[in-house]
Amino acid sequence: MSHLRFKEVELAFNREPVSVNIPKEAPSEYYGKHVFNRQAMFKYLPKDTYDALIDAIDNKKPLDLAVADSVATGLQKWAIERGCTHYTHWFHPLNEGTAEKHDSFIEHDGKHGVIEKFSGKLLIQQEPDASSFPNGGIRNTFEARGYSAWDISSPAFIHDNTLCIPTIFIAYSGESLDYKTPLLRTLNSIDKAATAVAQYFDKNVKHVNSNLGWEQEYFLVDEALFATRPDLIMTGRTLMGHESPKNQQLEDHYFGAIPMRVEEFMLDLEIECHKLGIPAKTRHNEVAPNQFELAPIFEETNLANDHNLLLMKLMAQVARKHHFRVLLHEKPFAGINGSGKHNNWSLGTDTGVLLFKPGKTPTENLQFITFISNVMSAVYKYNGLIKASISSATNAHRLGANEAPPAIISMFMGTQISNILDTLINSEKEDSLKFSEKSELSLNMSQIPELLLDNTDRNRTSPFAFTGNRFEFRAVGSSANCASAMIAINAALAEQLMEFKEAVDARVAKGEELFNVILSECKKLIEQSQAIHFDGNGYSDEWKEEAKRRGLDCETSVPVIFDRYLDEKTVNMFKKVGVFSKVELEARNEVKWETYTKKVQIESRCFGDMALNHILPVATKYQNMLLDNVYKIKSLFPQEKGEQIAARDLAMIETMAEHMQFIKDKVQEMVDARKKANRIESEREKAIAYHDTVVPYLDSIRYHIDKLELMVDDEMWPLPKYRELLFIR
Repeated sequence: MSHLRFKEVELAFNREPVSVNIPKEAPSEYYGKHVFNRQAMFKYLPKDTYDALIDAIDNKKPLDLAVADSVATGLQKWAIERGCTHYTHWFHPLNEGTAEKHDSFIEHDGKHGVIEKFSGKLLIQQEPDASSFPNGGIRNTFEARGYSAWDISSPAFIHDNTLCIPTIFIAYSGESLDYKTPLLRTLNSIDKAATAVAQYFDKNVKHVNSNLGWEQEYFLVDEALFATRPDLIMTGRTLMGHESPKNQQLEDHYFGAIPMRVEEFMLDLEIECHKLGIPAKTRHNEVAPNQFELAPIFEETNLANDHNLLLMKLMAQVARKHHFRVLLHEKPFAGINGSGKHNNWSLGTDTGVLLFKPGKTPTENLQFITFISNVMSAVYKYNGLIKASISSATNAHRLGANEAPPAIISMFMGTQISNILDTLINSEKEDSLKFSEKSELSLNMSQIPELLLDNTDRNRTSPFAFTGNRFEFRAVGSSANCASAMIAINAALAEQLMEFKEAVDARVAKGEELFNVILSECKKLIEQSQAIHFDGNGYSDEWKEEAKRRGLDCETSVPVIFDRYLDEKTVNMFKKVGVFSKVELEARNEVKWETYTKKVQIESRCFGDMALNHILPVATKYQNMLLDNVYKIKSLFPQEKGEQIAARDLAMIETMAEHMQFIKDKVQEMVDARKKANRIESEREKAIAYHDTVVPYLDSIRYHIDKLELMVDDEMWPLPKYRELLFIR
C-alpha cells in the first residue's frame, strides 16, 4: 500500500493541465444553448402554445393537457435536433441529491419498426418507484407507485444525450417525497403573504419573488490520491491524518493566484455552466489550501436551487476530465476551514423593488423597516427550526469550528441599521426613517475618487447577516440542498407576514392611520425579537452563555435539533402556510434521523477497517523493525552503551505500543457501541445513541492514529498525507 501511495503521488505531481476547448463565440452567444428557455420556446412552439405556457409560468396557473401535447411536440423536436435520444424526469428525493430514470423516445410504429414519440402525458407525469427512495414510512415496499410531475417554472435542459425535465416527486397518496414540492409550496405562500404587505406601499405589486444566490465552496483532490484513501471514497472526508506543517496559517491561499490545473478546470466548468443557463460569475481560491469557490448571479429561488443541484453533478463530471475529484463534504480535512454554501436570500417585487433595500423616502424606508422587522421576528420565533434546516451529520463538523457560524442562530444587522432600529424603538417621529442606502466616505486622497460606504459591515461569525439588500445565511453546508433552508426561512416569514397583516388591518378597520399602525407594529416586532439581534463575536464563550440567557436554541446534538420540526408551533406554522402536513413532517424527520445514523455508521465501519487493516499492520511492522534494531545494537555494544544508544528506540517502541493498544481496545468498544445502538427500534433514539456513544470514538481513536503517523517511517505509511492531498494540484 505504501508503494502505491508514492506511485500515485508521483503521478499526481507530474500531471499537466488539461487544455480546454474555448468556444469562439462570446458567452452571451452560447449561454443557455442546452436549455429550453423562452427564446427556444418562441422558436419551437406555435404562438398560441407559447402564449399559454408563458401565461401559466408567469401567473402560476396549471397547464392544460392539450397545451402540454403541443409543448411536448416542440420540446421533442428541439431536443432531437441537439442529439437527444432519451428523456427523464429530474427530481430531488430526500437523499440530498437528484434522481433520474432515462426513457428512450422510441415507440412501436405498428410495422415492426419504431418512431420517436413524446406526448404531453409523458412530459407532465411519470411513475417512479416511490418505495425505493427515502420516505420515512409513508410508502411501504408493496406500495411502490409514486408520481413525478413537471415543474413548468423551471425550464427543461439537455445533459449529455438526455432531455431533463425538472419535476416534483409525490407519493401515490399525495404526500411530498422530495425537496421541490414543499419549496414550491413555500414560494407560493411567501408570494401571497409578502405581496399583501407590499401592496400597503404600492398597489401595483402583483407578485413577490424569493431570490437566492448561493456560494458553492469545495475542495479538489487529485484522483490518484483520492483513490488511495478509502475514507475519502466511502465518506467524503479524511477520518484520519495529521495536519500538515503548513496549512492556512500564512493566509496565502485566499484570493491568491489560481493553480494552472485548477484554472483549466474552472474554465471548463464555467463554459458548461453557461451552456446550461447557470449564471456562474465568480471563481476564486478559498481560505484553505486546495479549497475554491464558485458563485453565480442571483436568481429566483426555485431555479437557483435547481441550478445548484445541477452544478454539483456537473462539477464531479468536469473534475474527472481534469483528473480531480470534488469534495463537497463540509469538513473533509481536520484543522483547516470547512466548506459552506452561503445562501444570499432576498425578496423582490414584480415591479423591480428589492424589499430588503433601504429607500430614499420615508415611505420607502418604512417598507424596508416593515420587512426587516418581520424577518427578525420570524427568525427569532423559529431560530431552532432554522438551525434544524441546515443540520446534518456532515455539517456538524463545520459549525462553530472558528471558520463557520456557531450552532446558534442570531442576526447581524450592522452598525447603521442597528442604530436605526434602536432609534425607532425610542422615537415617535417619522424623521427616524430618513436615512440613505449609502453614506459617503472620503479618503482625502486626490488620486482616489470618493467612495460609497455600504450601510453594513460583515460579520463572518454571524449565521444570518444583513448585507445591504439581502440576508446572507452562512450556516448552510456545502453538500446541502438549499431548498431545506429556503423552505424554513420563507415559510416562517410567510406566517409572520400573515399575522402582521392581520394585526395592521384590524387596527386600520378601527380608524387608525395606516402608516402609523405599520410603524407601531414594526416597533413591537423589533422589541419582541431583540434577543435574536447580535452584532458581536459569535465564537466567544461569552456569547454562548448570553444566547442561553436570551432563550435562543443552543442545542448541538443534531438528532435532538431535528425535534424542532415537530414542535407544535412548527407543525401549526407549516400547516397554516400550506407547506407540510404533520404526517409529512413526521416522515421527513424519520428520514433525517435514519440518514444521520447511516452516515455515522458508514464512517465508523470505514474507520474501524482502516485502523485495523491499514494502520496497525504498518505500525506493527515498523515497531518490529525498531525491535530488531534494538536487538542488534545491544548485541553489538557493551550493555551500558547499548542501552544508551537504544534508549530512544525503546521509548518509541513503548509509546507506539500504548497507541496501538488504545486503538485496538477502542475500535472494539466502538463496534460494541454500534451493535448496541443498532438494536434500538426508534430511529430518533438510535440516532441519539450513535451521536452520544459512537461519534466520540472517531475523535479519540483518530488522535492516536495521527500520533502514529508522526512516528512510522514515512516510506511505510500507506495513506497519502495532508501535505500531499492539499498541496499537490
